[in-house]
Amino acid sequence: MGPHPTDAPGVTGTRAPCPQQPARRQTVTFSAFHEYHHRLWLRYAHTQVGSRSAAQAVVDELSADLLESWEHVLEQESVPGYAWALLRDHVHSWLDRHGRPPALVDTAAFRATISKLLVHEMRDEFAVIESELGLYAAIAVLPDRQYDVIVLRYVLGLTSTETADRLGIEEATVRSHVRHAKRGLARKLHLPDPSDPEE
Repeated sequence: MGPHPTDAPGVTGTRAPCPQQPARRQTVTFSAFHEYHHRLWLRYAHTQVGSRSAAQAVVDELSADLLESWEHVLEQESVPGYAWALLRDHVHSWLDRHGRPPALVDTAAFRATISKLLVHEMRDEFAVIESELGLYAAIAVLPDRQYDVIVLRYVLGLTSTETADRLGIEEATVRSHVRHAKRGLARKLHLPDPSDPEE
């Protein structure tokens, strides 16, 4: 048997790297990522599934999947974007299993914030809406990325910069999605086109 690494000439008190160290570093990286994103994932899931316990179950499943495939996740062009897409998949799977539509329209947080934030941002265009449900229903059928941006910006209160960071996209892309969403909502609700760009 050859000499132990610590017995080799010129090596003093140095152990061979532990095989578990790469996995340890990988876990720490995941833990930091998870800690940074977990609260927003939970808040978003809550708007979709309607209860905190269900949201926690969805995010727990997401977290387990991310950790199990973390090495693969780290190879993605955008780790936050990949994780967000996986969150959407878990939300949709939960809704399908329980035979429910997204709960956004009935979420208290949505009702409380949309009139203060979205209506204000859109200035007077939405002040003339007779039924708030018309606006809620219109937002609920936006294309996926526009829907997520509107939820993060106007329901959960993130800035454009924060939204871009969490979705793994450029801030200019967030602003573009907001503009397109506003125009689509205005058309659906037969309102003037909100042509002013987002500040």
